[in-house]
Amino acid sequence: MKKTLLAASVAALMCGSAQADTLLGLYVGGQIWSNEASGSFGEGRNNQTAFEFDDENQGSFYAALEHPIPLIPNIKIASTTLDTIGGTTLPAGSSFTFKGQSYGAGSTLATTLDASFVDYTFYYEVFDNDLLTFDFGLTARDLEAYVKVSDANNSSDLDVSGIIPMAYVSTIVGLPFTGFNIFAEANFISYDSQTVYDAQIGVSYAILDNLAVDFDVTLGYRTVKMELDDLDNFYSDLTYDGFFVGAVVHF
Repeated sequence: MKKTLLAASVAALMCGSAQADTLLGLYVGGQIWSNEASGSFGEGRNNQTAFEFDDENQGSFYAALEHPIPLIPNIKIASTTLDTIGGTTLPAGSSFTFKGQSYGAGSTLATTLDASFVDYTFYYEVFDNDLLTFDFGLTARDLEAYVKVSDANNSSDLDVSGIIPMAYVSTIVGLPFTGFNIFAEANFISYDSQTVYDAQIGVSYAILDNLAVDFDVTLGYRTVKMELDDLDNFYSDLTYDGFFVGAVVHF
């Protein structure tokens, strides 16, 4: 919640800057993402259990500020929530330990997995015209999560937080005389036994396009993978994916 308020405050400041100087471009967008979570987590590479998670509708929004100064990067701040619940029954001959609490074979476990992150992205534009836009840069993903596991008699929980550095690329291809654009965007990093990526692809349509403001609606598919290795004693191999609808306003 604190991160969402921080991102909203920065977006508001950016709005004020854009109105004060017509050389600045401000983009504000959001999406409703219907995703399905799958995978496992635990407190070690060899101490993870797979859970069946509920499908959820998640919210995401961003604000980006672009300027004409070549050597100074543009900035984009994006906030995403990934909350879900799930459960599993431990098979015969297996056990699971989480935050010092052991659960034996046959235990029926419930889990709450509440995660959110704010991305701080600094990027440069290589191309920026009606036919092709291409950006690249670096993202610092500020991740926070609360994880709880319980059975009929016991429960254990863990708070997780950390900064994940990631590469960033984005492109938009315009379809002339149609009002449609095809877009793709990704943040990603992979090293040692960790892989984290957040990728989306979709199509947008311009509802409004004039000198004062542009307004586009979007439809696409997004996937987030979090294969984490010892982030605050948390290990995971989780994937969230599904379709989204959204909108983008450009001042």
